[in-house]
Amino acid sequence: MNRQRVASLMSSVTGLFLTIAIAFAIVVLMILILSDEPGRAIYYFFIGPFTRAYYLGNMLNQSIGLMFTGLGIAVAFKSSTFNLGGEGQAYSGAIVATVIMLALPNMPGFVGGTAAIVAAILMGAFIAGLSGFFGMKWGTDQLISSFLLSAAVILIINYLVTGPLDDPTNSMLTTPRIGQQYQLLRIFKPSKLDISIVFAAILAIGTYFFMQRSHWGYEMRMCGLNREFAKYAGINVEKYLMVPMAISGGFHGLAGAIVVMGTHYRGLKGVTAGLGWNGIAVALIAKNNPIAVIPAALFFAYLDAGARAAMLHSDVTFELASIARAMIFFLVTAQALYGLFNSKKKVTK
Repeated sequence: MNRQRVASLMSSVTGLFLTIAIAFAIVVLMILILSDEPGRAIYYFFIGPFTRAYYLGNMLNQSIGLMFTGLGIAVAFKSSTFNLGGEGQAYSGAIVATVIMLALPNMPGFVGGTAAIVAAILMGAFIAGLSGFFGMKWGTDQLISSFLLSAAVILIINYLVTGPLDDPTNSMLTTPRIGQQYQLLRIFKPSKLDISIVFAAILAIGTYFFMQRSHWGYEMRMCGLNREFAKYAGINVEKYLMVPMAISGGFHGLAGAIVVMGTHYRGLKGVTAGLGWNGIAVALIAKNNPIAVIPAALFFAYLDAGARAAMLHSDVTFELASIARAMIFFLVTAQALYGLFNSKKKVTK
């Protein structure tokens, strides 16, 4: 049994690396065809994120929010629940945390910051949990309900940021700046990388052990594998339509709070744009493994940083960089080659 698991793991890893190699080869081919300075563009696309400490630190910083949202999606998908509302959940978490920190300007950083983070987690969990509750109570499709709730939340928060919470002294659409005591410690200056990357890695490991070793995690995984079997085994499957969604939303709300406290220090309009959808890509790359979310988030951030470096230092346009990045993620998340070697072994046997 152990040999089979090792062989399956090696097959998946081999397929993943082969898929990435093919995707990179397609990107190189696109740059060779469309760029007037392909050598420079290719260099900065692949090497650019490592050429300066500022680029490297910002790349690592970008991966932090992706780790949190990727964990949220991994928990939901592993439990066979579907959360497409990550955008609104992360955004609401960011603004709720900002409001609390602005309302407590003289509070010690640890106390006020903890309150802001807890509130952000609860807000994200509440929004996602509603979709789970609707599915548990009335059989509502979680894909649709989570997406629609997120869309509505985003519009409401946009109104708040551009209206009642808008900073009149700033020309940008943003809230006032949070107090310095709430800003997370930077660990790789002059970049924006902050101490929360350590917390994200620890949380990923903790989530893995929760899913694999805890009673709740076991029941969530059983529901994810087969709800009918789990029901006959005595598991309350209806409960696990809501609990994984609430946990997933909590991770997204936490991501929003960390983005404000560690990067922007204010609630910008659209401050978490992309985190929800990109978290889905990260979870798919990681195959819903919480520990694998760490390298998957780093890989996503690396591609984004490489595309930005190529745009900045060569003639690569935003559209070309976006197409190249989308091509890589399409091939990687499709997982078409992951089981290729297993299939070959079965045929030969």
